[in-house]
Amino acid sequence: MSARVLVVDDEPCIVTGLRVFLEDEGMRVDSAGSGEEAVDIARHDSGFDACIMDMRLPGMNGDTAIRTLHEICPDLKFIIHTGSADYSIPDDLRAMGIDEGLLFAKPLLDMTPLAETITALAEEGAGT
Repeated sequence: MSARVLVVDDEPCIVTGLRVFLEDEGMRVDSAGSGEEAVDIARHDSGFDACIMDMRLPGMNGDTAIRTLHEICPDLKFIIHTGSADYSIPDDLRAMGIDEGLLFAKPLLDMTPLAETITALAEEGAGT
């Protein structure tokens, strides 16, 4: 099974780097440049296993985007990818199962742990 991943980030170079690496790992990757675009994509396609979410986005921020996406796709798993050193995970996101193990700091010099986390989340979602 190849995982389907939605990358949400407003920096094209970050999206491209993640896309290339994850596709090389056999994953199928779509992307959105804003929380609103991610929500629109999810309303039309709920088949993603994981979402890599930036926190600082134009318009809707990452926390709000995660909350909205969770309402649309309750089984979607989230990974937070942020350059904000002072970011802390809100309690309601923790209640969704998001913890420090799903928080990756930018710049991500080694993407292997990220890919391994996505694979584990996809397998968990598939019930294997």
